[in-house]
Parts: sequence; structure tokens; C-alpha cells
Amino acid sequence: MFELKECENLMINKELIEHKGKRRLCVAPMLDWTDRHYRYLARQITRNAWLYSEMVNAGAIVYGDKDRFLMFNEGEQPVALQLGGSDPSDLAKAAKAAEEYGYNEVNLNCGCPSPRVQKGAFGACLMNEVGLVADCLNAMHDAVGIPVTVKHRIGVDRQTEYQTVADFVGTLRDKTACKTFIVHARNAWLDGLSPKETAMFRP
Repeated sequence: MFELKECENLMINKELIEHKGKRRLCVAPMLDWTDRHYRYLARQITRNAWLYSEMVNAGAIVYGDKDRFLMFNEGEQPVALQLGGSDPSDLAKAAKAAEEYGYNEVNLNCGCPSPRVQKGAFGACLMNEVGLVADCLNAMHDAVGIPVTVKHRIGVDRQTEYQTVADFVGTLRDKTACKTFIVHARNAWLDGLSPKETAMFRP
């Protein structure tokens, strides 16, 4: 019975992958939570969601244990790997590894505001360096045949004008092949507030 359900899941998931342009429900990534065990559980709840990994540092994949960070059950598909990083070469190598492991999408995180991530010069602070983001996305796109997407905020710190995020998206639209932008509709506070504290503020 369990094997039959597994096969049924895979068949339906493949249909969803083929029609990925119509995806309407995505389960957002969350560091330390949306690991492969969580995703497997989520897939038992619904077959019609696009699942995301927790953010993985590109360097950890390139220079570390790939199996530890990339292994997943085929029954989770469609599933995207979210990468953190700001080195185009490392991101390209990590994206290629993700494709080889069977991921259906690679997503670049430009939204995490945590101090630990800022020290690594990636996450939300990349919204202030759109040229570097373009270089990263282009390197990733050139390395793989699966979609490369980006997650970002509506602004950094006290940037509240619509034009700020419009310029960010517009520049990447014009300078890269990225067609999917996933918006976390809050500002990313890089100075003085932890991610837990920012959650207290409504979008």
C-alpha cells in the first residue's frame, strides 16, 4: 500500500512539474525547518504545492558534503533548492550540483536579514548590490537547464518607496534570464533588529 501511494505521488508530481508555469501554491523556505523531513510531510498533506528547501550556503555544497545538503526523496518533487551566497562561481557550481541531484528549480536568497548571513555578504544585503545579483543569476543560469529564480524583500531598512523594489526587479529582468521573482512583502531590517523582532511588524 505504501509503495502504491509513493508511485501515485510521483506520477502526479511529474504532471505538476510539467505545468510548473501554473503553480499557485508554494511552501516558503525557513532556515532550520523546511528540511527534507518537513518537505516529505508537506507532500503527504498536498500534492499540489511547490516545495522549497531551507537556505543552503553555496560554499557548503561546493566545498562540503553534497549528500548532506542535497539528498531528498523523489516523492517531494517538485522541489526547489534555495541558495545563499554572493560568489557567482560558487553559486554556479552549487546550482549545477542541485540540478544533478534532481531539483526542479534553484532560488537565490536576497531576503534573509540575519546578522550571520550579513557577515557572509549575502541574503537581504544583496538588494543594495543589484549588479552583483545580476552576475550571480547569470552565472547560475549559464550552468543549469532548470529555472533560476530570486527571493527578495520590498526594501532594506527604511527604503519604503515602491520605486526601490521596482528598480531592483526591473534591472534583473533586463540584465538576466530570471523570470520569477518571489517577494517577501516586508522590509529587511539589517541594522538593530533580529529576524524574530522584525516578525513583530506587520507588512
